[in-house]
Amino acid sequence: MNARLKINMVEVTRLTRDGRLSEAMAILRAALPRSLSSNLGGDKQRGSKAPTIEMMPPSLLTGKSWTSPQSGDADCLSNLGRPNALGDIGKRWPQLGLERGLEGLTRPSVDRAPIVLPDGAQFGEDIFANQAGSRAYKLYVPSGYNEQPLPLVVMLHGCTQSPDDFAAGTRMNDLAEEGTFLVAYPAQTQSANVSKCWNWFSPADQGRDQGEPSLLAGITRQIMRDFRVQPARVYIAGLSAGGAAAAIMGATYPDLYAAIGVHSGLACGAASDIPSAFAAMRQGRSDIARGNGAGRAVPTIVFHGDRDTTVNPVNGDQVIAQSKAAAELRTTVTTGEAPGGVRYTCTVQTDENGRSILEQWVLHGAGHAWSGGSTAGSYTEPRGPDASREMMRFFLQCPPSPGSH
Repeated sequence: MNARLKINMVEVTRLTRDGRLSEAMAILRAALPRSLSSNLGGDKQRGSKAPTIEMMPPSLLTGKSWTSPQSGDADCLSNLGRPNALGDIGKRWPQLGLERGLEGLTRPSVDRAPIVLPDGAQFGEDIFANQAGSRAYKLYVPSGYNEQPLPLVVMLHGCTQSPDDFAAGTRMNDLAEEGTFLVAYPAQTQSANVSKCWNWFSPADQGRDQGEPSLLAGITRQIMRDFRVQPARVYIAGLSAGGAAAAIMGATYPDLYAAIGVHSGLACGAASDIPSAFAAMRQGRSDIARGNGAGRAVPTIVFHGDRDTTVNPVNGDQVIAQSKAAAELRTTVTTGEAPGGVRYTCTVQTDENGRSILEQWVLHGAGHAWSGGSTAGSYTEPRGPDASREMMRFFLQCPPSPGSH
């Protein structure tokens, strides 16, 4: 059965047994074709006030963003005020030369041969659904998995990319085979965003237990249920729009993710609509809230090219400042040069035990691309330091998340 049409009947049965019929119906509607889901009460649901975003997708070509039926401010935007109306800015984008929308966050993916798996490894597709919608994801299970608890890293692709493209470009599956850990690649849909960007700029997708954060957390928890995962070693990382989404997940689910990786991305709450998204990409945002409300730093590793003309490098500074919150850390700065020739400055902030809590890699002369990646994937800079390997090194030495005990 195609994974996009796969229904998790075990979960549906459990929810039905618990009396949570609306959640069970949401899974059924999300997994079935539209023509069948309407027979399950989908039309009636669209007229109700139940929390859903599938019926109101944003369009970067029209300038519209998610319309949230939920009340309350998003976690990251509580100090930023309500989003401004967009008016007719979307209609004027072609004349303004902005018809590409947020596609500038990554270049289009490239064609490639199918991924060849080592004997015993798996790279399969599954789906998760809740009242916010549904998302497919691919999961790499290394050949060394024998039901023993393993670390899990969730990788969020950039605009126009796909799980296969991102896996090829970052080579994270190769590292997973080498180091024996699980890698998940959630897939954004064109129905949710025309350029397949994660909607990091939408207030409805910046809060805990709502919108896309609830879907990404749900995917993570579903994998933790289906496989043996070490709860203290669950991480999330992404590129560009995916990096911004990873920052949101670190801010809203610090109990689930022990550390985050943000490559060429933006801080949580950097934008509240599309115009402010473009502004943040150009110049950052100085009034971003710091911390996650838990009074602790979020272990974070950042990579950003200082010649990035798509997302201003100042955004990397703001990701680090937000993750640090009020923590007192010791700072050291080193410089170096990758074998491919890209020079870098690495700023490390450590805790009292000498563990790296924050790392910021500034790549001199590099643009908007995954450092040390493979040309088999889109938007990579093979000459830079290996961001994937450095992220995994950083992740595995981080202190456990508070919710892992």
